[in-house]
Amino acid sequence: IVDYQIRKTIINSKRRFNYDEVQKIIETGEGEFAEDILQLDKLAKILRRKRMKEGSFDFNTLEVKFKLDDTGRPLEAYIKTMKDSNMLVEEFMLLANKIVAQHIALPKRGEAKPFVYRVHDFPDQEKLSEFVRFVKSLGYQVSPNLIKKSSEFQKLLDQVKGKEEEPLINELAIRSMAKAFYSPHNIGHYGLGFRYYTHFTSPIRRYSDLLVHRLLFKYIEKPGLPGYTLAELEEICEHISACERTAMEAERYSVKLKQVELLSNRLGDEFHAIISGVVHFGIFVKITDILAEGLIRLRDLDDDFYIYDERKYAIIGKRTKKMYRLGDKVSVKLVRVNEERLELDFLIVE
Repeated sequence: IVDYQIRKTIINSKRRFNYDEVQKIIETGEGEFAEDILQLDKLAKILRRKRMKEGSFDFNTLEVKFKLDDTGRPLEAYIKTMKDSNMLVEEFMLLANKIVAQHIALPKRGEAKPFVYRVHDFPDQEKLSEFVRFVKSLGYQVSPNLIKKSSEFQKLLDQVKGKEEEPLINELAIRSMAKAFYSPHNIGHYGLGFRYYTHFTSPIRRYSDLLVHRLLFKYIEKPGLPGYTLAELEEICEHISACERTAMEAERYSVKLKQVELLSNRLGDEFHAIISGVVHFGIFVKITDILAEGLIRLRDLDDDFYIYDERKYAIIGKRTKKMYRLGDKVSVKLVRVNEERLELDFLIVE
C-alpha cells in the first residue's frame, strides 16, 4: 500500500459481474474488463501469499448448498467450491477492513478514538493440545511449535488439503480456537494474523458495518456529530456478538433441516462417511459428499460389546478388539430418519 483515502463516496458500477462470470475471465483471459480483472486477480494472489506468510490461517471450511423445488424441498445438495473469483473479493475486503482499523487505532495525530474492532483471541492451550494429540493419532506430522506459531498451524492445514478428513480436521481446529467477536478493545485477530481488523466493507450487511461507517464519517468528515461513548460501544458489541452467534446457529439448523429432508427419501441407501465424533452411546458419522451428520448407536452394533475409550477417541470391541476411531472412513447405511427431531441413524456396512 503506497497511499489511501477514506471518503464518503458513491460507487458508480461500470458493470455488475457475478462470481462465475469473473471466474471465466480469470480462466480464459477474455471478456469485458478482462485486463482490470486479471490485474486484480494477480494483486489478490500476492496479497494472499503475503497474508499467509505473516501468519494468517486458511481454513477451507466446506459449505453445503441445495437445489430446491418450487415448494422449498431439496432436490439435491452439493459442496460450494471457493474459486479465484471468490478469493479475489475476499482479499480486498480483508485489506479494506485492516486499513480502516489501522487508520483509527494508529492516528497520525491525537489519540485512538472509540471504535468497533473484530477481534480473535489466542486459542485455549488445553483445547489446542488435545487437537494436536488427535491429529498425531491420524499419522500427521505436527511441529512442536504449532501451539506457539500460527505459521506451523497453517503447515498442518496444508498437509490435509484435499484429503477426506480435511473437513473434520478443519472443524476440530476451529473448535479448538477462541471465537471471534466484536469489541471496542482491540486485542488483534489471531486467525487472520492481523494486529488491527474490523468489519467495515460495503455493501453494509451487518450492524457492525453500519457502526464503523458512522464512526468513520464522524471522525473524518463531521467531527461535530454526536458519537458513541466507550460504554455504549461495549454494550452494542456484546449485543451484536450474541446476535451473530444466534444467526450462525440458525444457519446450521437450516442446513441440517434440508439435509434431513433430502435424505428422508433415501432410507436403505449406502454412503461413504467419516467418523466425526465418538461418545459413550455411539459414534457420529458425516457423509462425505453432502456433509450430513448422523449417529450409529452402540446398541445397534450387535457384533460385539463396545467400550468407549476417551483417550483413543474410539470405541473398542471387548471380544474382537475391533476399533472405530475418530477420523476413520466407514461405509454406512441409512436406517432411520426423524424429520421432526432432525435425526439420522446409520448402521455400519462391512
